[in-house]
Amino acid sequence: MSDYDPHQQQRGGMALVAPRARPRRRLQKPRLYKVVLLNDDFTPMEFVVMVLMEIFYHPQEEAVQIMLHVHRKGAGVCGVYPSEIAETKVRQVNNLTRKHQHPLRCVMEPE
Repeated sequence: MSDYDPHQQQRGGMALVAPRARPRRRLQKPRLYKVVLLNDDFTPMEFVVMVLMEIFYHPQEEAVQIMLHVHRKGAGVCGVYPSEIAETKVRQVNNLTRKHQHPLRCVMEPE
């Protein structure tokens, strides 16, 4: 039997191994998470609008609409982000509300 390997080439007395074709892996999009504000009866509406504008960069009119949705429905989506960004937004909101002594809560959930 021969020692010939079609994947090797001879060059200057050294055998070079040709790279073998690897199956291509498809990259998956990162899983997205909704950042959700939960309604309470004590946090001022102006504070909620400020949070939506400062942390989520919503224009004032959109922030007011989201705040009213949260107020009427009990919860509302502020944005949809990859995991790390959603975690950061939730932490920012919860730290800000704690600092101002408001009971407003923010959570994230898979989309």
